[in-house]
Amino acid sequence: MSPPARRPAVRLTTAQALMRFLTAQYTERDGVRRRLVAATWGVLGHGNVAGIGQALLETGEQAMPFHQGRNEQAMVHAAVGYARHLNRLSAHAVTTSIGPGATNLVTGAALATVNRLPVLLLPGDRFATRAAEPLLQQLEHPLHADVSVNDTLRPVSRYFDRITRPEALVPSALRAMRVLADPAETGAVTLALPQDVQVEAYDWPGEFFAERIWPVRRPAPDPAELAEAARLVRAARRPLIVAGGGVHHSEAEDALRDLADATGIPVASTQAGKGSLRHDHPADLGGIGHTGTAAADDIARTADLVIAVGTRLTDFTTASGTLFAHPGVRFLGLNTTPSDAHKAAARPLVADARAGLAALAAALAGHRVAPAYEAEYRAGRTRWERVVQAAFRAGDDEVPTQTQLIGALDAVVGDRDVVVNAAGSLPGDLHRLWRARSPRQYHLEYGYSCMGYEIPGALGVQLAAPGTPVWALVGDGTYLMAPTEIVTAVQEGLPVNVVLVQNHGYASIGALSEQVGAERFATAYRFRAADGSFTGAPLPVDLAANAASLGMDVLRPRTVGQVRATLAEARRSPRPTCVYVETAAPGEETPGASAWWDVPVAGAATREPAVRARALYDRRAADARGYP
Repeated sequence: MSPPARRPAVRLTTAQALMRFLTAQYTERDGVRRRLVAATWGVLGHGNVAGIGQALLETGEQAMPFHQGRNEQAMVHAAVGYARHLNRLSAHAVTTSIGPGATNLVTGAALATVNRLPVLLLPGDRFATRAAEPLLQQLEHPLHADVSVNDTLRPVSRYFDRITRPEALVPSALRAMRVLADPAETGAVTLALPQDVQVEAYDWPGEFFAERIWPVRRPAPDPAELAEAARLVRAARRPLIVAGGGVHHSEAEDALRDLADATGIPVASTQAGKGSLRHDHPADLGGIGHTGTAAADDIARTADLVIAVGTRLTDFTTASGTLFAHPGVRFLGLNTTPSDAHKAAARPLVADARAGLAALAAALAGHRVAPAYEAEYRAGRTRWERVVQAAFRAGDDEVPTQTQLIGALDAVVGDRDVVVNAAGSLPGDLHRLWRARSPRQYHLEYGYSCMGYEIPGALGVQLAAPGTPVWALVGDGTYLMAPTEIVTAVQEGLPVNVVLVQNHGYASIGALSEQVGAERFATAYRFRAADGSFTGAPLPVDLAANAASLGMDVLRPRTVGQVRATLAEARRSPRPTCVYVETAAPGEETPGASAWWDVPVAGAATREPAVRARALYDRRAADARGYP
């Protein structure tokens, strides 16, 4: 039998070849195929306008859609929001100029890699031929002549390469696609592109442009690991499942519900895993950790087996080792990434979350926790629901607190709406109080907790789910970090809703500052007083006017009743809309943390608040467990 005929070579520039290659890459899982890189974000400038910019024009909007960003970091956030909403099965590329355009990618790349979310970064780079040096925006290193500013992306990328010859793109692009599509390895992938190489013409092998399908694996658990996992669960009297973002990425929500229904094991969720069970499921205890519910944290303190599913067990989730206080507590790590499955000295169950949960349910056939344990955690659920109702309760004429604002939004949204947030005091209130109705309704970026993620992340979600109402909940602090993508939303007609909360400062860090004895220093947006402190009048900053100047429709409700009405109006609007709310100070109805977070306190101080804070810290730290 004769071998298949070779495809004829195609003469293209390196940038044109890369764009054509990307249009032919697909993922496939469970028989569903998606474009692996579905669009490109970019700010075009020195280092990519003649290469990638021209290639995008030549490739065409139908084959490779282009989104014009305003800030490089924000473009990565938008790409991450898109990938997360589509369960990592499709991604976006981001292209920048050399120099500051490239280094602005670093924070977004770190966020993507920390959260295990795919994004392809295509920064311009210096001349590979060294024909023009020192180049505009080039970093000259006195010892390492091959270093450019793009090397800052190495530690925050899961794969990095600098393409110094056209032919080097072929193997590197294939490796890049493998990493993007691999659920255990995915994150930011960087192909640094010297500007002279981008525009160099080359005769490319036709096979490079053939359609490729990258299967997204669902690895099944090892039989021995599964048997040990089942033994641990059967032996446990007070097991607890901690559901992380991997449950969503694997689309394992039904498998988790089936396991909970069959065994009665309660489920608490991380920020990334919230919504793994509907809020009204009898086994759902809500969020866990420092920002968790009392219902979840009370059970966690006495759990003798913690089944960590698709979570990295970060310090907020584990409350820095103090929450899981049972003297004989054991851990079972179900994760597709082996390093995560072994955390907390866990017995590993390395597998896809859906495959692993289904196998574990089968291995536990007939097993159920004791009725008294079910009654205990269900009573805790009931008590916590009363706390939520009290936090949301408000008269129509009251100025809303932040929790009452969340309650107003809770009353307006439907099951398909998506709420996006990332940093400040909102994540704590949302994790404790939000009643998630569907798997992807709750979209919190808390792996990196990056201020400025909310608005661009919401754009990414809107692109992934056209027609879905998307809400970016933004505090005044994070709004001032990155409002620029409002212009992109207006330009592209993306009807995101920005709920802009004005509380005149960094509310979350202000509370933490007070807790650690730093007395809220420099956490409020106020004029300096005569003594140099930040205790003067609030700054006369009108963020609503700023949003309007960028092209949004702006609504300014003042009371709880007006907030409900304007949220409903924003939800109906076909245009990007900002609901601007000045909130009242938190009242007694706002629940605080029920678990301790280890934030070190000054070991020597003259001011009494810091001395008291250190004494409390020493008492709490003495209870911490150390994990290998």
